Amino acid sequence: MSFLRFLAILSVLVVGLQPAFAGRIADAALSSRVAALGSGGFDAAEKAIADLAATGDERVPAILDRLGEGELMVRKADGAVFFADKAGKDFRLTDPVTGAHAGVARKASVEKIKVNNRLRRAISSAVGALTLMSPDPATRRAAAEAVMKSADASAIPALDRAIAEETMADIRATMLAAKATALLASDASEAEKLDSIVAIADLGGRDALGFLSGYASAEGAVGEAARKAVAAIESRLMLWDVGQNLWYGLSLGSVLLLAAIGLAITFGVMGVINMAHGEMVMLGAYATFTVQEAIRTYWPGLFDYSLLIALPAAFLTAALAGILIERSIIRWLYGRPLETLLATWGVSLILQQAVRSLYGANNREVGNPSWMSGSFALGDIQITWTRLWIILFALAVFLALLAVLKRTRLGLEMRAVTQNRQMAAAVGIHTPLVDALTFGLGSGIAGLAGVALSQIDNVSPNLGRGYIIDSFMVVVFGGVGNLWGTLVGALTLGVANKLLEPYAGAVLGKIILLLAIILFIQKRPRGLFALKGRAVEA
Repeated sequence: MSFLRFLAILSVLVVGLQPAFAGRIADAALSSRVAALGSGGFDAAEKAIADLAATGDERVPAILDRLGEGELMVRKADGAVFFADKAGKDFRLTDPVTGAHAGVARKASVEKIKVNNRLRRAISSAVGALTLMSPDPATRRAAAEAVMKSADASAIPALDRAIAEETMADIRATMLAAKATALLASDASEAEKLDSIVAIADLGGRDALGFLSGYASAEGAVGEAARKAVAAIESRLMLWDVGQNLWYGLSLGSVLLLAAIGLAITFGVMGVINMAHGEMVMLGAYATFTVQEAIRTYWPGLFDYSLLIALPAAFLTAALAGILIERSIIRWLYGRPLETLLATWGVSLILQQAVRSLYGANNREVGNPSWMSGSFALGDIQITWTRLWIILFALAVFLALLAVLKRTRLGLEMRAVTQNRQMAAAVGIHTPLVDALTFGLGSGIAGLAGVALSQIDNVSPNLGRGYIIDSFMVVVFGGVGNLWGTLVGALTLGVANKLLEPYAGAVLGKIILLLAIILFIQKRPRGLFALKGRAVEA
């Protein structure tokens, strides 16, 4: 073998082994810094945390997290530091750098590295600084927020590097605010602190308000700037609070619409005072629970589709119950509103007791599918996916009902029977069948409301009781027999209720709203959108 060939082979071996040697050197250096965590007191541990953070190694956040959780231990025999997991009375040791298993140690042979509040703050700051360069945007944002809360001046160099490389504007703004909080808490000059107050105020939000409030009592230019910034943020948050209450009002209005839209048919169109309407909602909720229990037991992979499967089941359950009530009781009581009220109230009690006998009196859990879980922020307004989907569902049900009433034969016959029953019968419409189907349609829609309400309320035999009075208020306020009035009435009452609550409280707000509706009905007895023509005269 020639000398040149030998050199070529040797160079290939060196290049191939170089990463392994470099990795071992890096592991050894990191291990020595980890060992320093347990080699002294709190001061030494704080310095070791800073040294670990300075390495920028991606393994350091996990090591520091375990330190903060009290899961880092020192082996007394040689001072080595390990992850320690309980194994009966002993501990299973794992090398924090390589992840290699290091055997099982007796409790007496290891000692936990103690952590105080000062070290916890140092850990939080170090982990935040290390994750500022993460490829995951959510991780970078969370890291910047952690540094902003800790206001640790030692994180400023890491923030400067992260800000220089950050490409997403919103995350960069959070990083700038984090740097500003760190500067404000440091020994920076007055000019730098004033610039920091401006940067934090531009971010806004409750975290910025809480941070600047601590400096509002300070004297001099810094205190004055902080007070002005606090006042500006409070004004901005007040507007966002109004927006949040408007969202809550729309959410409540959609729930009222779902609960009242079926009543708009049975009471508004048919003129039947159905006190069992709330129990139709309750039957829909229990149908949803039954479907979910079956899916959990036999087809767990279909759980995310459970609500879609429950919709037809709830509609049919409530619709059949409504048809049965109409055919057996209500058809004998048309034109006798007091007797109808008392009879349906008795039916409601029977249905509640029947559900208690079948399912028990305790609340039942109806789970949220993954696509209805969680929330997102729109400015400072928090919007939950559950409420958003319910609003869209309520509007879809409303539009579908309008289409049925205006575009189908059943809708035409329903309107004909309610306007002039004798004339409808004379032209060949089977009025008893139309009565049954109309009542079944209203009850079925109440069952659909039960599916939605099962996601935001307790499923119990008393579920419908909380919505029956509000449903009547919505129908009467909007205009008896007018679906558009029901929509406007539900949204109006929902928004008004939520706007009153912060100032008058929940109970007094409802009382004020009830008194306002009573006064309104005195002025306009037929509601916002009164029916005109022969339907009214009849």
